[in-house]
Order: sequence, then structure tokens, then C-alpha cells
Amino acid sequence: MSLKLKFFSNPDRNIIFIKKVIKVQEKVVQISSIFAFGILLFHLGYSIDPQDQVTTSTLFNISLTLIGLGYFAKVLLVEKSIFPARVLLELLLSIILILTALIRWNVLGDEMTQVILDFTAHYHLINGLVIILFFIELSKFSLTINELKLSPSLVFILSFILLILVGAGLLSLPEASTDSISFIDAIFTSTSAVCVTGLIVLDTAKDFTFFGQVVIMILFQIGGLGIMVFTSFFGFFFKGSYSIENRLFIRDYINENNVNEIYKTLFKIISFTVLVEGICAFMIYHFTDSAQFTGQGDHLFFSLFHAISAFCNAGFSTLSNGLYEEGFREAYNMHLAIALAIVLGGIGFPVVLDYYSYLKHVIIGSVKSLLGIEKYRHAPRVSSVNTRLVIYTTGILLVIGMIVYTISEQNSTLKGLSVYGKFVTTIFGAVTPRTAGFNTVDMRELAVPTILIYLFLMWIGASPGSTGGGLKTSTFAVAMLNTFSIASGKTRVEVFRRQINNETLNKAFAVISLSVLVMGIGVLLLMILDPELALMDVAFEIFSAFSTVGLSLGITSQLSTGSKLVLMAIMLIGRVGTLTILVAIVRKIGEQRYKYPEETVFIT
Repeated sequence: MSLKLKFFSNPDRNIIFIKKVIKVQEKVVQISSIFAFGILLFHLGYSIDPQDQVTTSTLFNISLTLIGLGYFAKVLLVEKSIFPARVLLELLLSIILILTALIRWNVLGDEMTQVILDFTAHYHLINGLVIILFFIELSKFSLTINELKLSPSLVFILSFILLILVGAGLLSLPEASTDSISFIDAIFTSTSAVCVTGLIVLDTAKDFTFFGQVVIMILFQIGGLGIMVFTSFFGFFFKGSYSIENRLFIRDYINENNVNEIYKTLFKIISFTVLVEGICAFMIYHFTDSAQFTGQGDHLFFSLFHAISAFCNAGFSTLSNGLYEEGFREAYNMHLAIALAIVLGGIGFPVVLDYYSYLKHVIIGSVKSLLGIEKYRHAPRVSSVNTRLVIYTTGILLVIGMIVYTISEQNSTLKGLSVYGKFVTTIFGAVTPRTAGFNTVDMRELAVPTILIYLFLMWIGASPGSTGGGLKTSTFAVAMLNTFSIASGKTRVEVFRRQINNETLNKAFAVISLSVLVMGIGVLLLMILDPELALMDVAFEIFSAFSTVGLSLGITSQLSTGSKLVLMAIMLIGRVGTLTILVAIVRKIGEQRYKYPEETVFIT
């Protein structure tokens, strides 16, 4: 079906008129979405008296109608066919929004209105839709960010800061917390969620309402993948295309060299995230006792919250004592499900995409071979050097963590557990310091050797292009390879029959140096601001913050305002990367057309 409306006989005038109408339509939908979202937040975040509720409800209905009519007008004026998925979705949205406004005005009668309200869970689905619509319009707007002529590094940093401020504002709303909270605690919680750290100064279970917990969950979901990944994907889907500037701008965020594959890569990242989180939520729901919850809804929310928190390596929990809570500390199968989600979230999307491409090649090639279409073609190189380094380093670090945990905790946190309990607790104990932040044991009971190995594992952190933070596995691996090459007298670094270039070696050295500097300054500042705290506890807190882990020896809630600000800055630096911040603030030097004579510096 083709949709071609003609207002003028002159084709040029017709095109110009339609372009002007579409510009007006886009502005109307954009403003109405923001307005509707603002009213929704007002209703959710504040206790409203009946008179104000009538006024705001009327304005909300008008906004829904304008958005619905706007989407319908766009389909009629712009789209050549109604059959593409995006167009059908926009048509469905327009019908739902207009129908919702009519229901809220009781145009369809009391009986029909009640039936529809029961079906849509009394506007909960509509409220969710309004949030999605606002996000869609925000995503479309984000595609114009390249017009500001800012560097990708700076935009990346500013997107996190903006999300932190928005999150702090939402958590400051009266209905977000059970009791009024200070803005410093709200912005600390928001920073911890956006930077997927998990350090808390308030009890997520007791101090935040359901609305507040949902806000925190959304913050670490967006923060885990990066706001630019979300907005770029949905912005493209609903806008229908990328400009070449958009493609070049987004390319740096997702490590995709082929600009024509950007949308496909974004789709794979989002799909993998939804798939893993969905499976993990199902497993958590299945492996937890329903008697521990007030109802099925509470059970489902618990499962979803912890699945997202695990995959995003956030470490947030709706349990006051984390997974060490009575009734959950011995749910070992649930612990394994969460540990698997942590590893998959921290392994890095480049690794996932690498193996996806290989599996796709094997499956398609095998099917073609079985059907006699063509002979199977062997893939000459299964994975890149980066993928191999990440896999090997991750495996080695997990094994080291398990060995040390087993030996040092034998007479401490592992004491009295069953054989299976010891096995699972050891695995979880080795996985969680890799930027996850969940605890299935009492952290204050950990032996000193375990704390020291945790500092090492937290410092290294997750892998590049993942939801986790830290130094990164590949950076540590490259640094170690370089050290061994120097010790053995080699002039170059080689691994897996490939040579690592000097730029990579220089970056690894810079990142390690900056990480040590930032953590050292962090420990110094906290000891100055809170001198009564133990050095080991402070060091553990700083390492945890920088590597966005979220584990603590119990001092987070005792920190002064100054220490909280320091910790927030370190969480942000750890999440976006020290080198990213340096690249964003230091002006790039042009090509150097000269070279000074070389000299050696004495180093031992």
C-alpha cells in the first residue's frame, strides 16, 4: 500500500509544504512527549491534591492526543508504505495514544472504560508507553548531537554526567524514598547506579520505594550499556536512517570500523543484552523460594532487578544484606545464575560479536554443506588477538581467584558450608570482584589474603567494551606481555603469531599509570577527610569505586560529604576511563613534522 498525499499540483510546492508540516509535527510530538513525561513524573514523584490532579490529567490527555495525531500525520505524509515494522509500530502507537485519551475522558462509557482499564492494569502500561515515547524522542534528538562539533570522548563523558544529574533529580522526588533524603545521598546513589558500581550510602531495600528502585534499575541498565548505545539504536529505528555524520560519530562508541554495519552491531548488542537478562531473570525466579516474597509481582521484580544488575555488573540488590540475606545465602543455583550473567556482561561485546560471527559461519556453512549447495569453507582465523587475550586472561584470573579464595577462606567464610555450598561460594567469590559487587558472604569476615587478592582482581576489572570497569583484562595482558618481552631481550611484543603495535603498548602504559595515580590520590584524600578510618578499609573502598565493583568493608555509609564527593568522582573516572578523560580535555597536537635526536634515560 502506497501513501502519497498531494496538496498542490506543483510537485515542488507539494514537497516544500510537506517538509514544513513534518517539521511542525516533529516539534509538536517532541514537546508533547516531554510534557507528558514531566506530568507523569509529577504524578509518580509527588502526593497531589485532587484539584491539581484534574488539571494535570487534562493536560496529560491533550499531550497524548497530540502525540497520537502527530505519529498518524507522519505516516500519512512521509511513509511510502505502511507495511515496514517501524511504520506499523508508529500506527499502533498513534491508535493506542488517541484511544487512551478517549478512555481517560470517559468518551467510550463507564462499562467499556472499566474493561479496558482492567486489561491495561489501570494505566500502568500507558505510563510505561509514555516513558518509552519520551526516550524515543530523546534518542532522535541525540542523533543531532554531532552538530555541536564536540569530540566523541567529551560527549561520552557529558552523557554520563547528564544521566547522573537526571537520576539524582528523580531520586530526590518525595515518592522515590520512604523518608526524605539529602541531595548528596541522591546524587551519590545516582552516580553509583549510572557508573554500575553498587556502593551505597542508603539501604536500597528500605530507604527507597518501588518507584525509587525502578529508577535505580533503569539508571544502571542505561549506564551499563552506555546512553549513546541506547539512544543511537532507538533513534535510528524510529527516524529510519543515519546520516554519514551520525555513523562516523557513533562508530567510536561501539568499536565498529564498518560504518554500514553500525545499526546491525547496535541491534546485536541490544539483543544479546535482552536475551541474557531474560534468561537470567527466569533462572533467578526459578531458583528462589516464592515464600520469601509478598507476591508474584514482588518475586518477578526481584528476579528482573538482580538479572539486570548482574549483567550490568552493577552490584545493586533489593536485599538489605545483599545475597547474604537470610533465605537467599544458600540459594546456590541462583548464585551460579548471577555469576554467569556477571561473566557474560563483563567479557565484552567485541568478544561476543566475534564468536557470534564465527558460530554464524559454522552453522550456515554446515547447513549448506549438508544440503549440497557448496562445500564447507574453513574460517582461517576464528577470533582476533583481542578476543583471545580477553578469554585467556579472564580464565586465568578466575582460576587464581578461586585457588586463593579456597585456601584463605577455608576456616572463615567457607567454614560450615556443604561441599556444593563451598564450591559455589568459591566460584562466586572469584567472579564478584571482577566489577560485579554482589556478596554471598559477610564481607567483614574475609581473611586478609582474600582482601589483598580482591584488591588485585578489582584493579584489573572487566574486559574492554563490556558493562564493567577497571583497568581492563586486555590492558593488563598487554602490559605483562611487554614486561616479559623486555626481560627476554625482544624488540617487539608478539602473541598468537601477531605483533602488538607500539600505540597499543603506549596506551596500556598510560592507562596503568593513570589508574595508579587516581587511586593513590583517592586514598590520600579520603584519609585526610576521614582520618579515623582504617587504611585497609579506605584502600578497598577506593579500588572498588575506581573499578566500579561495589564491594565494601562497611565504611561507605560512614563517609563524610567530602569523601562522598571524592568517591563519586573516582566512580565516574573509573567508568568512562582515565585515558578517555585525558583525551577529552587535552588538545590534540597536529602532525609532528620534526624529530629530535634520541637519547637514553637510565631506568632499572
